Amino acid sequence: MLAFTSAFADILQAMPPIARVVLMLGLVSAAGVALGHIRIRGVGLGIGGVLFSGIAGGHIAKQAGVSFNPEMMDFIRDFGLILFVYTIGIQVGPGFFAALRRTGLALNGLALLMVGSSILLTAALVSSGTLSLGSSLGVFAGAVTNAPALAATQQVLTEVGAGAAVMALPGLAFAVTYPFGIAGNLLAMAAVRTLFRIDPEAEATRFEEARRAEVSRLETMDLAVRNPELEGKALGSIDLLRGQGVVASRLLCDGKLCVPRDGTRLKLGDVLHVVGPRPKLEQVRALLGQEFERPLTTRGTDLKWERIVVTRKAVLGKSIAALNLQEAHDVVVSRVNRSGVELVPTQALKLQFGDILTVIGRPESLAAVGQIFGNSAHRLQQVEMIPLFLGIALGAALGAIPLFLPGMPAPLRLGLAGGPLIVALILGRVGRIGPLVWFMPPAVNLALREIGIVLFLAVLGIASGDRFVATLASGAGWPWMMWGVLVTLVPLLLTGLIARGLMKLNFLTICGVLAGAQTNPPGLAYANALVASEAPALAYATVYPLAMCLRILGPQILVLLLW
Repeated sequence: MLAFTSAFADILQAMPPIARVVLMLGLVSAAGVALGHIRIRGVGLGIGGVLFSGIAGGHIAKQAGVSFNPEMMDFIRDFGLILFVYTIGIQVGPGFFAALRRTGLALNGLALLMVGSSILLTAALVSSGTLSLGSSLGVFAGAVTNAPALAATQQVLTEVGAGAAVMALPGLAFAVTYPFGIAGNLLAMAAVRTLFRIDPEAEATRFEEARRAEVSRLETMDLAVRNPELEGKALGSIDLLRGQGVVASRLLCDGKLCVPRDGTRLKLGDVLHVVGPRPKLEQVRALLGQEFERPLTTRGTDLKWERIVVTRKAVLGKSIAALNLQEAHDVVVSRVNRSGVELVPTQALKLQFGDILTVIGRPESLAAVGQIFGNSAHRLQQVEMIPLFLGIALGAALGAIPLFLPGMPAPLRLGLAGGPLIVALILGRVGRIGPLVWFMPPAVNLALREIGIVLFLAVLGIASGDRFVATLASGAGWPWMMWGVLVTLVPLLLTGLIARGLMKLNFLTICGVLAGAQTNPPGLAYANALVASEAPALAYATVYPLAMCLRILGPQILVLLLW
């Protein structure tokens, strides 16, 4: 082993400084990702494996007397952080503000309770003199397995001019508290389940019943016109078929199938194929007359249906009514799928990049409409480079703006963690400004996000490696572990008990909240393994955006209050 270390050190020493950094980061990142993939009973380190790999690499390099260019390491660390938080914002931006409304408000309130209690516990540890500010911030991030919080800590400590000794503490404390952060999430779920004697199978059944009662899933119905009062009446003049969540996409008249228009006049015996939520369809059936005995299919007719993807910039932000598709091309849009959610294509609905439209009409009309919308699979995989770099630049600029708040010893800055995140959330929600489209293909977003956090953790681990072993050997890390258990379990158990004992929420939903508020994918995997249900994932996605933002902003507030 010593011979290998010596030979490796000689190779590194002989390389140019930049090449040395690149080689070390490549090896550490590859080893860390592989380590994170190792799972024991479904639980693993995940992306945290890169940090431990970096610590090992940094320790070996230090023992061999190898150093790395500090300016380059700092740049790679900060650029990785920017990539990570920016892509998170772009990904969750479209659903972030919607998640704060309606039923998501209660779940996000629980996430706020969980994050807020962990921040208060951390502040109490510092104020009481139990832990130093630097180590407590590492405990805060590691106890909830949140690498972006660690990134935000490093950034804000740089902003306030912390010394090298203080800067090293968060990474060390993060590393020693991270493992129980994962296990604590699973233990809290098990504790709630045991305390309230919960049957996951029964909870899954209850969740599905409640969701079916609340969610208006789009269905279809073929209805024959039997109401004499509708004879000769224009389709567009019927209130239930105009802006009420129901769309008539096909009309069988005198044995011929055609696309209905607002001006189409109904006759007794006509058959309409309508799309909408079941309660609305029942109302339309009561108005028209009765359900037709056979499905109204386009097979064997000159009408076809096709799914068309919105990729052309000229139509983004325009409403379906403004495109006048019925009059201009004799087609009708029966459904809109946006990010996996089916929407009724009301005339006021404004189109976004990546919307998938179900369009019915003649083949030549569908081809023409496809050109209007773009319908380019290639565009869905293409990265808009100008918006990407412009968004990063705007985020860096926002992060540098000083915010002077009363009672603060120093101005608050969002920094390179908060600035790009806030900008990306806004841009992701807006979707498009002029010719700039902020949409990012999911595969590209995931790749950039993973590259960013891997680079950040690799650099942080290398920088902490020489101190990590010494910290554990001296016993300094054991108090961090102990207090990390407290910061992990207290918010989890408090939130779980309130959610079940007072709010009577579904257990699987609670599991999703606990995992999402801790931004802990292994916790979500554990909940999914209990029973086949979408409840944990839906709750996780609802609280994750707000929790991630608060985890990133929390360390900055703590530093400015307690520095």
